[in-house]
Amino acid sequence: MNLANKITVIRIAMIPLFMLAFQRYPSWMEERVGFIHYINQYGLYWAVGLFVLASATDKLDGYIARKYNMITNLGKLLDPLADKLLVSVALIMMVQQKMIPSWIAVVIIVREVMVSGLRILAAEKGVALAADRHGKIKLVLQVVAITAVLLDNYPFAFLIDFPIDLTIMLAAVVLTVYSGYQYVKNNYRELQLEI
Repeated sequence: MNLANKITVIRIAMIPLFMLAFQRYPSWMEERVGFIHYINQYGLYWAVGLFVLASATDKLDGYIARKYNMITNLGKLLDPLADKLLVSVALIMMVQQKMIPSWIAVVIIVREVMVSGLRILAAEKGVALAADRHGKIKLVLQVVAITAVLLDNYPFAFLIDFPIDLTIMLAAVVLTVYSGYQYVKNNYRELQLEI
């Protein structure tokens, strides 16, 4: 396994750590295990740090793979899978913590499943579907939106009384839907799908 793929695997391994840090634990656990008190108090900050670090490794592994000619089929599979897992887990946990409405998570996750389905169909036909620029911008906006919501509108809350975090999240949803539409439109002819 080359360096780029190892970085992708590390990104996937950060997901359970993100989950453990983000989770709120019941008071009876907090009383029995001192570390749980620390997680309940500071875990969200650790979760944000892990999420941002994991998201940043997406750029790093891609850069290394292209620069040092380390592009592999495993990397082509793992890299988008890692992105989808990270974003999906973050959204589901944010719904659980009532930070975002569930429809936001559903729309974004359904789009990701739809695009993954198209890629599977393409692979069966021997066609490799690359991510387009809308998809790349969409991922960046999703990461910014999730980070802003996790930070509870910080530092914007000190400046104005406006939910910038949720506004960015809504923009991410709109771009997610648009990029999904563009992806289907641009690729269904190539795959000769009947819609």
